[in-house]
Amino acid sequence: MDIIERTDEWRESYLGWRRTSELRGTELGARYPFVENARAPFKPLGRALPMLNLALISSAGAFVDGSVPFDVERVGGDVSFREIPTLVEAGDLAWAARGYDPAAVLKDMNAQAPLERLFEFAGNGIIGQLCPVFWSFCGFIPNAGRLVDETLPLLVERVKRYGVQAALLIPASSLCHQTMSLAARALEMGGVPTMLIAVDREQCELTRPPRAVYYKGEFGSVAGQPDWPEHQRRILDEALRLLEPTDQPSVRNLVVELETTVEMSRGEK
Repeated sequence: MDIIERTDEWRESYLGWRRTSELRGTELGARYPFVENARAPFKPLGRALPMLNLALISSAGAFVDGSVPFDVERVGGDVSFREIPTLVEAGDLAWAARGYDPAAVLKDMNAQAPLERLFEFAGNGIIGQLCPVFWSFCGFIPNAGRLVDETLPLLVERVKRYGVQAALLIPASSLCHQTMSLAARALEMGGVPTMLIAVDREQCELTRPPRAVYYKGEFGSVAGQPDWPEHQRRILDEALRLLEPTDQPSVRNLVVELETTVEMSRGEK
């Protein structure tokens, strides 16, 4: 199975788009050839959540302030990633936001990189432990072929080197859903089970990550609304608890939306 099915056909379409289209900011235009896959790889989870070494992979463009930033001007996208200690302080992070509004992460990094929530989960036994580093992409990457060729093999190698037993992927924008879905496919083909949290169901159904959960959230705060820890916990808890019972590639709906609507109507937010 390929990360991008009919790879040669997609590459030809992408080159045609590059020749005839001018990328302005984050506007891909109607002719951009989104990746379409018919099948998805799948690796069953081999252990219970409380025994997992879980990795976080974010596409919100986080990097350590003062280090080399992502190149947000590159037409095909910056396919590099950053390996950042999970004990990093929020004030030490900067964000290369392309394709989404960074207001939420500037207010609360947990809206896209929910490290505090995942440390809570490790502390109360929901997961075994959080990997000591997390991986960060600037996920606005139109050149998916270059991502697959140059970057994803390195990502899989690094994730496996840390003994990761499952990975949680959190996109930030619409195109990030394609990028993170392809990363999930690569990881799963490398033997690492994955879960992707999505707010763009259509993009997931095109690219077909192995496992995804969907709710009607917002780009830029896919892991939950900023400064609303309970909202973040609810999304993450429900998503992670679906890792084990999921027995085939699928996109499942979260019930968090209904619960959150009820809470807000009562003035509990």
